Amino acid sequence: MDITIEKLIYGGEGLGHHNGSTVFVPFVLPAERVSAEPVEQKKKFVRARVERVLDPSPERVAPRCPRFGVCGGCDYQHAPYESQLRYKAAILRETLGRIGRIEWPGEIVEHASPPWGYRNRAQWKVRAMEKGAGAEKLAIGYFRAGSTALCDVEDCQILSPLLLKTLLALRGALAAGTLPPELREIEAFAGANDSKLLLTATFARFPKKAEEAAKRFREIAPEIESLLFHDPGRDRMELDGPGFLDYPSGDTIFRVGHFSFFQVNRFLSDDLAREVTANEEGRFALDLFAGVGLFSVPLAKHFGHVLAVESNPAASRDLESNARTSSGIEIRTAEVEQFLAKYKGKPDLIVLDPPRAGLAPGDAKHLLRMAPERITYVSCEPPTLARDLAALRAGGYEIAAIHLFDLFPQTFHMEAVVRLRRSS
Repeated sequence: MDITIEKLIYGGEGLGHHNGSTVFVPFVLPAERVSAEPVEQKKKFVRARVERVLDPSPERVAPRCPRFGVCGGCDYQHAPYESQLRYKAAILRETLGRIGRIEWPGEIVEHASPPWGYRNRAQWKVRAMEKGAGAEKLAIGYFRAGSTALCDVEDCQILSPLLLKTLLALRGALAAGTLPPELREIEAFAGANDSKLLLTATFARFPKKAEEAAKRFREIAPEIESLLFHDPGRDRMELDGPGFLDYPSGDTIFRVGHFSFFQVNRFLSDDLAREVTANEEGRFALDLFAGVGLFSVPLAKHFGHVLAVESNPAASRDLESNARTSSGIEIRTAEVEQFLAKYKGKPDLIVLDPPRAGLAPGDAKHLLRMAPERITYVSCEPPTLARDLAALRAGGYEIAAIHLFDLFPQTFHMEAVVRLRRSS
């Protein structure tokens, strides 16, 4: 079917119409006319793949990666970076309006990133690709788009230089058969100056010669500061190293452990923390989904008391260590939903940085009961952000500012910071 792409939507697809059905197509640009083949048909919509671009957009560029469109990692390499930012701002605005009925007339302030070499964290899958002489040959890469089949990659330009170097070294070692055949996944996190690594190796079965395997990993990637072997099926772990990296951000050095979350863009994490915490002061701030304290620690410089709530025990331990650099930070290791149901405090400011699912049912009601003067919502998922903002606006809050941080260039993902004020 031949369709004209009307706009891009959240998720990396373009939207068009054909014979009364809405059609979703990836790897297209607005106003392009494409020939597309249906891959999924429902009553009211069709998902399709592009067979041919009949009338390309003048903005279309050649993707840098030869695996673009096959690998599931990137969505927008066919668009110039300046256009990607413009599309994302439009998608954010459209999503807020369509899902949350929020017509924001003001500016969405864009915070750009260097478009390549920005990722400080990567998760690589390891799978058997072919059988050699009596043994399976392992390959490393990402899942293919819409699949759990491996896309064996020779390059990945969104990775930091150290992560790319590590990926290629691991690829060579796997091809040579010098790593344990039980290896299934590797997660690597690079420090702020891109010189040290936190590496977690996940196995289908714990390797018999773990000490020898650890030595081999360190030969492959001598930048490894801490190495963790993990067999989730038997809940077995073995650590070789301190278990964390020191990551400078702002004027604080954060401890980040193997199972703790930290922002993945090595260029924008400082800017994000500044924007969330800048020009804020008062008696009491509540930081929900606090992680390792990226917001809690700077907030403590301007508030008499900061209460940080984090459910992940590993992140909470790192938060405790990071909070020692500041006075006035209290930490609760708890699920935010359960904490809010019982909490009776009255903060001046609430900072929210929930996972993609957004707030749990009932959380907005508890926030409205506390009635802080200000709420700052940090979101990595525009649809759930729109849903939650609608509930907060219905409870008496108005939007004061919206910022778009492009933490994930070349992909459809984005980070939004929304400041809300209680209506007088």
